[in-house]
Amino acid sequence: MEIRAIEDDVDRVRTIVTTSEPNTSFHYVGLDEPDKPTVLSWPTTSRNPNPSSSPPRRALVITRVNQTTHEIVVDLSKNAVVSDRVYGGHGFPLLTFDEQTAADDLILKYPPFAAAVARRGLRIEEVACGSFTVGWYGPRTTGDKTKRVVRVMCYTYQGTANVYMRPIEGVTTTVDLDLMVIVGFRDRLVVPVPKADGTDYRESEQKPPFGPRLKGIAVVQPDGPNFAIDGNWIRWATWNFHLSFDMRVGPIISLAFINDIEKHESRRVLYKAFISELFVPYMDLTEEWYYRTFFDVGEYGVGLSAVSLEPLRDCPKNAAFMDAFVVGQDGRPVNMSNIFCVFERSGGDIMWRHTEALIPNRVTREVRSEVSLVVRMVSAVGNYDYIIDWEFKQSGSIIAKVGLTGVLEVRGTKYTHKDQIREEVYGTLLSENTIGSNHDHFITYHLDLDVDGIENSFVKNKLQTTRVIDSPRKSYWKVVSETAKTESEAKIKLGSGASELLVVNPNKRTKMGNNVGYRLIPGSVVHPLLSDDDYPQIRGAFTKYNVWVTPYNKSEKWAGDLYVDQSQGDDTLAFWSSRNRNIENKDIVVWYTLGFHHAPCQEDFPLMPTLSGGFELRPTNFFERNPVLKLYTSEEVLKNKCENLKNSSI
Repeated sequence: MEIRAIEDDVDRVRTIVTTSEPNTSFHYVGLDEPDKPTVLSWPTTSRNPNPSSSPPRRALVITRVNQTTHEIVVDLSKNAVVSDRVYGGHGFPLLTFDEQTAADDLILKYPPFAAAVARRGLRIEEVACGSFTVGWYGPRTTGDKTKRVVRVMCYTYQGTANVYMRPIEGVTTTVDLDLMVIVGFRDRLVVPVPKADGTDYRESEQKPPFGPRLKGIAVVQPDGPNFAIDGNWIRWATWNFHLSFDMRVGPIISLAFINDIEKHESRRVLYKAFISELFVPYMDLTEEWYYRTFFDVGEYGVGLSAVSLEPLRDCPKNAAFMDAFVVGQDGRPVNMSNIFCVFERSGGDIMWRHTEALIPNRVTREVRSEVSLVVRMVSAVGNYDYIIDWEFKQSGSIIAKVGLTGVLEVRGTKYTHKDQIREEVYGTLLSENTIGSNHDHFITYHLDLDVDGIENSFVKNKLQTTRVIDSPRKSYWKVVSETAKTESEAKIKLGSGASELLVVNPNKRTKMGNNVGYRLIPGSVVHPLLSDDDYPQIRGAFTKYNVWVTPYNKSEKWAGDLYVDQSQGDDTLAFWSSRNRNIENKDIVVWYTLGFHHAPCQEDFPLMPTLSGGFELRPTNFFERNPVLKLYTSEEVLKNKCENLKNSSI
């Protein structure tokens, strides 16, 4: 859909919702997804020959009205609200930027806070604050209804733009977001504020000595790109897929088809894929830190926190850019420019090659360079910047990758040297008066694979060592396959057995008799280290296993709950999967969690170099043979090859 049409739709949704309730606070507006069979019957192109047959166009709107959460479904074709349900369970919706800003401003005008700032020798004019979700730590003893509150923590930016490096420790302010009033304030202790020296990351503020200056590297496509963007559809090489934006999760890849040139057939690989939740628990147990166990997707919004990409820095010269819309607290569309970039990557990698010298008096060498297509978005959630990539390869692989950069969350301390420390400080001394706190990042993906159709199965291949007695050898390994019949059989902690994980279509076979499939190739393997009964881990129980498989249910999208803020872990992926439903030869969804344990080091200060992780979805017996065998070599490579042959013959 064109950007202008999306803007018009958001405006219509706002008008329809506010007609009955003018004082509505909008916290989420997204697609109310049609049933899957309806979507799959729709043409895989933006050019619809029969508009009257389109799926119903509905929006899901989550609002707050009079301290109550509403789930509203708006039918755009009818210009009407078709359902309005009051949510009465645990948890609250996404925080909005407007209410966070209001809460932060409230603190800066609060006399006790101004006094606390002055007591530390700081200027209130050089203080910035951020709103932190408070989590959940068991039943309340007072019996009071849970309030929608945040704790506001503040920093001074005197002498630096790197505000997170100068925390004002020991001061905690609690704000009721619905009433927008301060309901708690404590100035517990005075801790030295870390110095500004050496913390500024701006290029203009750097002083000698400098690193080497590299010569320019150009990315040039004189004949233009090989991809086409038609609305939200992207076509490149043999791939055709839909890219959309959601203010909660950011990029959504859906309806990904690949053209099988041997079969002259477009084959579906992926129905829908996105980051469902991003869990970041900190390990610091001090009073101002213990509750910092963030769920960046469900509490702050990875899409809502998306930032405009810089040409030539975030993305190469050959990139095309796409805009997106989020919805403000007042329900109005907010245009965000250059949120996605799409580009072809050719960085010197080799797709395949072989040198054959066995034939007498002949050396045969063939090489194909790797060219892939990348879709990128960057989300700046507080101190961290997340670089989210989806990469499509001509071989049929899809690679998902997340890069972590930005600045650390640091705590002020009295210590100036490691040898002074005689207590648990929950992190690393990075600079004078600066502790980099230990923490985790768990990124959980929703992967609705439809390998050559809806009915799929999940197969675990274990490489099993087998002893032999009738051979000069003593052992070999063989593949032992197990098809998971239920959800409990599909849960996997990687590193504990299964060596290959596949989604196969048990109803489709190659000519050789193998089930067509796609393999999940994990990246780094990380498991949560919090105890199962720790309250943040109860809420983040979906990270206990690296892999889960569930039957498709369009309402089961959010691994950490639809209402994550102050949730209690009672409507998460872990809860759904406890029903142990049948998943064999069904429409299934794979949930994959990659993670990082981050014990900060001095190289992460004052700015963190990008740390990346990801996984690959790789065709396995999906094609009859190597799908890139007959790919053309680019004209530039052929030209250079001819020149080399010509020169070698002189």
